[in-house]
Amino acid sequence: MLDVIQIDTHDRQQVKRFIDLPYRLYKDHPKWVPPPRVDVRVMLDRDKHPFYEHSEADFFIAQRGDEVVGRIAALENRPYNRHHETRKANFYLFECEEDLDAARALFQRVYAWAEARELDDLVGPKGFGVLDGYGLLVDGYEHRQMMTMMNYNYPYYPELVEALGFEKVVDFVSCYLNTDSFTLPERIHRIAERVKERGSLEVRRFNNRREIKTLTVPFKNAYNRAFQDNWEFAPLTENDAQFVMENAIGLTQPGLVKMIFHEEEIVGFLLGFPDVSAALQRANGRLTPWALADLWLEMKRTNWLACNGAGLVPEFHGVGGNALLYAEMEKTALEHGFQHIDMTQVAETAVQMRRDLENLNGEMYKNHRVYHHPIE
Repeated sequence: MLDVIQIDTHDRQQVKRFIDLPYRLYKDHPKWVPPPRVDVRVMLDRDKHPFYEHSEADFFIAQRGDEVVGRIAALENRPYNRHHETRKANFYLFECEEDLDAARALFQRVYAWAEARELDDLVGPKGFGVLDGYGLLVDGYEHRQMMTMMNYNYPYYPELVEALGFEKVVDFVSCYLNTDSFTLPERIHRIAERVKERGSLEVRRFNNRREIKTLTVPFKNAYNRAFQDNWEFAPLTENDAQFVMENAIGLTQPGLVKMIFHEEEIVGFLLGFPDVSAALQRANGRLTPWALADLWLEMKRTNWLACNGAGLVPEFHGVGGNALLYAEMEKTALEHGFQHIDMTQVAETAVQMRRDLENLNGEMYKNHRVYHHPIE
């Protein structure tokens, strides 16, 4: 018998059952990167995650007898809906055996949840914040997941949601660059140098994480201006930004974070992350002292760089800001000895960035699709 149960997020055993499922489904899968269990637990913690200060989420598991065969999260991101003037619900953390009945039962519960809140469309996978990956993987199954900045799933996942009537909203493509072929045209270097000589824009680097933390509020303001027209954008609150900053700088080295300033105001940013996927796979979700030490060592030895956060406020497009941003990206990769670059999840609606990446000899090598279904 199939049952769908809303879990009590204050019940540690129920939370554990929700968290455990993907570790069973993807056990020993070479391309899946297990998220630290503590990170997933925070998503379910209404006292710790800033999402719950302005929005709402609930969590469901599908079980046959005593075995969990599927799970899903239902979200209402109210800042997103206010900004875009929509009434959308989101689903996230969807995992399921190849079982259409279980998937259907989970989504039916989410539809009911959303309908009770007078929401009219279900969109996803789309998570709690800017560091959560978008969409279901539909192309690139042969490549390892880039840490936990994107999702990995079996090919039957898109088949399940499409069989339930979901349709594409937008694709997020990840682009591969090799530093041997990633050479900026000389024209871009000249523009970047002229911009720096004029003194209108200044690139700042950082020596330690403390310096970066002091810029949380200015970063939030720049992020909200840079991405306000993007399909996925929801305005960051100060606590959202603090959460993002704390998590982001814990995954990188200060030298891989750069900010572009105009008259003491942040107008652009570049966030690079050493790929520690191999260490996360070895940790298998458990951040023991040994696993943390291994993560630190992997930061030093990996030759892969993830760029997941490159933005420029609109008024500095076309006046040299783009050239400066790409010149700094090249410099970051070469100075730190990276061989491979993953430009992580660029929406197909970000037309200029997609065009820029193609001009830089980028290869589109992973595709994640966000789906929707009207709530009827």
